[in-house]
Amino acid sequence: MHIPADWLSDWFSVVRLVVAYLLAMPVGWHREMQEHSIGIRTFPLVAMASCGYVMLASTGYHNSIEAQSRVIQGMVAGIGFIGGGAIMRANGSVHGTATAASIWNTGVLGAAVAQDRWILAIMLSLLNLFTLKVLLPWKMKLDARRDADNL
Repeated sequence: MHIPADWLSDWFSVVRLVVAYLLAMPVGWHREMQEHSIGIRTFPLVAMASCGYVMLASTGYHNSIEAQSRVIQGMVAGIGFIGGGAIMRANGSVHGTATAASIWNTGVLGAAVAQDRWILAIMLSLLNLFTLKVLLPWKMKLDARRDADNL
């Protein structure tokens, strides 16, 4: 049985979308468990959408690096807009910057998967999760020290 090449390519695109989704899931899950408003739905959707945009603009389809560059530029701006919505200022302090940076990172993760940069995508996911989970106690300790110094 002969399978058309386009059909195989389409299924490989589906695999990329699923991988981008799954690599973003741990970050979204962590944010959800920390009771942040942006979490388990947003992060995988950003990664998957970024992957889709970059695949659509890939040079394999249009043979135009300029078109791919414009799509990535627009994607970065759009993800920045979403991340900006996560940042809030209250009582003289700013909250949500780690969430905003994580959204941006998740977009890059999706773009990396679209370009078959698997190791890069995996490292982006792992380092994002490490930063949110492992570095949080250090940040809290530094914040407490700063607050004690300001008294």
